[in-house]
Amino acid sequence: MAFREAQVGLNPIAMEIDSGEKRLNELGYKQELRREMSLFKTFAITFSTMALFIGTPLYGSSLLYAGPASMIWGYVVVTIFTWFVGFAMAEICSSFPTTGSLYFWAAHLAGPRWGPFASWCCAWLETIGLVSGIGASAYSGAQGLQIIILLSTGTNKGGGYLATRSVFLSMYIILTLIWAVLNSFALQVIAFLNMISVWWQVIGGFVIIVALPMIASPTQSASYVFTHFETSPETTGIHSKPYAVIMSVLLGQFCLYGYDIAAHLTEETKGADRTGPLAILFSIGIISAFGWAYILALTFSIQDPAYLYDPNNETAGALVPAQIIYDAFYGRYHSGTGAIIFLCIIWGTFFFAGLSVTASAARVVYALSRDGVPFSKVWRKIHPKQKVPINAVWLCTAISIIIGLPILKSNVVYTAVISTGTIGWVGSYAVPIFARLVMDEKDFKPGPFYLGRASKPICLIAFLYISYTCSVFLLPTLYPLQWDTFNYAPIAIAGSLTLIMLWWVLDARKWFKGPVRNIEFQNGAI
Repeated sequence: MAFREAQVGLNPIAMEIDSGEKRLNELGYKQELRREMSLFKTFAITFSTMALFIGTPLYGSSLLYAGPASMIWGYVVVTIFTWFVGFAMAEICSSFPTTGSLYFWAAHLAGPRWGPFASWCCAWLETIGLVSGIGASAYSGAQGLQIIILLSTGTNKGGGYLATRSVFLSMYIILTLIWAVLNSFALQVIAFLNMISVWWQVIGGFVIIVALPMIASPTQSASYVFTHFETSPETTGIHSKPYAVIMSVLLGQFCLYGYDIAAHLTEETKGADRTGPLAILFSIGIISAFGWAYILALTFSIQDPAYLYDPNNETAGALVPAQIIYDAFYGRYHSGTGAIIFLCIIWGTFFFAGLSVTASAARVVYALSRDGVPFSKVWRKIHPKQKVPINAVWLCTAISIIIGLPILKSNVVYTAVISTGTIGWVGSYAVPIFARLVMDEKDFKPGPFYLGRASKPICLIAFLYISYTCSVFLLPTLYPLQWDTFNYAPIAIAGSLTLIMLWWVLDARKWFKGPVRNIEFQNGAI
C-alpha cells in the first residue's frame, strides 16, 4: 500500500488545476464549492467529529457489563479492525474525491446495473446516521451541561440543581440551533473552529489523561484494570458472559467511526485525492491512541466502583466518568472545582463534534439533492456569498430536533439515537466497500493512495467487521425487556429501511440513476 506518483502532463493550463478538482471534473462534476481547505483543516474537522471524549456517556455502561478488562482490551480489538475499514475507505476516497463520497463511491463501484440501487441505499443509510449523529452529540452535550450545572450549584448531595427533562430538551435544542447558525457561515469559519478543536482536544486530552491518575489517590492496580472481569446480571439482566462482553465492547465501536467526514469535504480541500486519505488515516491513528489512553486514565482513577452507579452520589449516578473525576479531585483537594474544569474540557469536544457532524450531514444532503431527489432545488441551494448548502443545514437541524423530542418521556432515547446513528453511519461504509470487494480489479481506476493486491482481503475483513458492528447495535442492552429498557433502534432502522425500499420499488427506481454529471465531455475536453 503506497502513494503512487501522479502523472503530470505538460499542458500549463492543466498544471494549474488542482488535482482533486481535475479528478472531480473527470467524474462529471464541476467545481461549485470553494476549494481552499488544507490537509490540516480537513483533518481538524474529521478529528473533531470523531472526538476524543465522545464515548464518555457510554463508559459507565461498558464498565458495568463485564468489568474493565473486556472494555480495555475490546477497545484494542476494535482499533485493529477499524484500521482495515480505514485503509479500504482511504483507497476509495483517493479514487473518488467528491462531496457525495460514500454514495457516489457505491454508484461507481457497483457498476451501471446495480449502481443506482447501491447508491440509493448508501445515501439514505448515511443520511440516517449523520442526522442521528447530530442528535447523539446534542444529547451528550446536554448531559454534560446538566452535570456541570449540578456540580457547580452544590452537587446532588448538597442541593445542587439537576436539570429536569424539559430543561434538558431545551439545552439539546439550543445546541443544535447554535451548530446550524455557525454552519450557515463560510466553511472557513467551521474550519477555524475545528482547528481550535484539535488543540482543545490534544492539549485538554493530554492534561486529563496525565493529571487524572496523578490526582486520584489511591489508584486502581494494573491487575484490576487489565485483567478484572465481572458481570452485573442483577443490574443489566444479562447473565450470559459472552453477551456481556459484546455489550462492553460497544464503547470502542461507537468511538471509532466518523473518519469518512474527510471524504465529504474533498470538494473543498486542496489536492483531495491525497489529503482525503491522509486525513482519514491520521484521524484513526490519533483518536484510537488518545481514546484508549483516556479510558485507561478513567479506569485507573476509580475510587469505589459500586459508588459510581449510586443515584444518591454527587452526580446522581447520571454520568459515571463525571463521578470518577469528582471523586479524584474531592479525595485529594476536598473540592470539586477541578472536576468542573475537566468536565468543561470534555463538554467542549461534544460541542465541536456536533458542529462537525452538522457540516457533514448538510453536505451529504446537498450531494444527494444535486442528483435529483424530491425538492432537490430547495435542498441543494448554495448561499451566494458563503458558498455553503444553507437549506440542507437547517433541514438536518430540524430533523435532529424532532428525533430528540421523546426525551420528554423516555429514558432510552440516547441508546436508540446512538444505535440508529451507528448502524446508519457505519452501515453506509459497507456498501462501497462490498462493491469494491466484488468488482473486477481492471475496472477500478486507483488514485494516488492504492492498496494493490492487499485491497481485496482488506475490504473483506472490513465488510465482515462492519456487518458485525451493525448487528450488535441492534441487540437489547438491558433485560428484562420493558418499555423503559427496550432498544428502539431495530424499530427505527426497520421502519426507515422499509420506507426507503418501498420508495425505490414503487417509484425511485424509475428516475433515480445515482450521481448526475453536471459537466459534459466532448472529445475528452470539458
